[in-house]
Amino acid sequence: MYTNNSCPVITRMQNCQGNGRPDREYESYRWKPSQCDLPRFDAKKFLELMRGKTIAFIGDSVARNQMESLLCLLWQASKTVEVPRNQGNRRMHRYYFRSTSTKIVRMWSSWLVHQTPEAIDFAPEGVTKVHLDTPDENFMEFVPTFDVVVLSSGHWFAKQSVYVLNNEIVGGRLWWPDKSREAKINNIEAFGASVENIVASIVTHPNFTGLAILRSYSPSHYEGGAWDTGGSCTGKTRPLEPEQMVKNDNIDKMHEKQITGFLRGIQKKSNKSKFVMMDITGVFSYRHDGHPGPFRSLDPNKRTHFGPDGKPPPQDCLHWCMPGPVDTWNEFVLEIIRREYEGKKSSSS
Repeated sequence: MYTNNSCPVITRMQNCQGNGRPDREYESYRWKPSQCDLPRFDAKKFLELMRGKTIAFIGDSVARNQMESLLCLLWQASKTVEVPRNQGNRRMHRYYFRSTSTKIVRMWSSWLVHQTPEAIDFAPEGVTKVHLDTPDENFMEFVPTFDVVVLSSGHWFAKQSVYVLNNEIVGGRLWWPDKSREAKINNIEAFGASVENIVASIVTHPNFTGLAILRSYSPSHYEGGAWDTGGSCTGKTRPLEPEQMVKNDNIDKMHEKQITGFLRGIQKKSNKSKFVMMDITGVFSYRHDGHPGPFRSLDPNKRTHFGPDGKPPPQDCLHWCMPGPVDTWNEFVLEIIRREYEGKKSSSS
């Protein structure tokens, strides 16, 4: 629906064709549900439904990946939809479509909850403290100004951090110096707790009446190791067949904890908002072909094949090529928005 040359907002690392990827069949697949139709993305339809409204993507670099995909999908209709103006700053990236007064916003939040480097108890200053029961105030103050919020997180729970609940250290990831103490939770359980907290914070916010979407955990496809230990997706050019799927315990557990956290958080609802979960984890577990892999930079001297020693080149098997599978996420978003807003129009009439 667009090309890497027709959209100027693609982050270099996700511009797979621009970085020399030789194949492009991965651009042409789309998800076909078995029991309903998923309409092709319609830029005019999206902007009309979002007339006078703001949609915000809040999360880490995968959230940025999805927000840029949406901008590219809207940009592809530039002959009939004007090129948006960037009115953002470092804290909040904001694009404005004047014809429908629609704003597309992105805000960075690694964990979606409060984090600080200050020392707490036996955790020294410097290592990141993740407060699992406190939402990230950097975006929460803006939530009432958004009509649609797309939240996502998870991958930063693989990084070094200390987990804090009720101002007590309860666990850590790649950090636990006091072997005489037993950690109460691991990084997967910490993720679940953070999801429950952020969902509860949204559905109890007294001034938020919009639509919130929790995008489920985005599957990575590192084989033979993790992102920092030689994992690879080199040479993947087609989606996996069902019989080729290999169970990934970490992804499965993160997904399960996220669903549990969502269901627990939603039970605390007290405002007039609507909160839905957009589950993409299983669907996109097939798409090991959709990542940049070794084609993550413009460097003409980059290594793109396995070396004589069998080691893979440095690569990205977490983010998604653009164009690519990530565009389907925004077809999901459009369908969720359509059902919400068209349903309200028909009920009010």
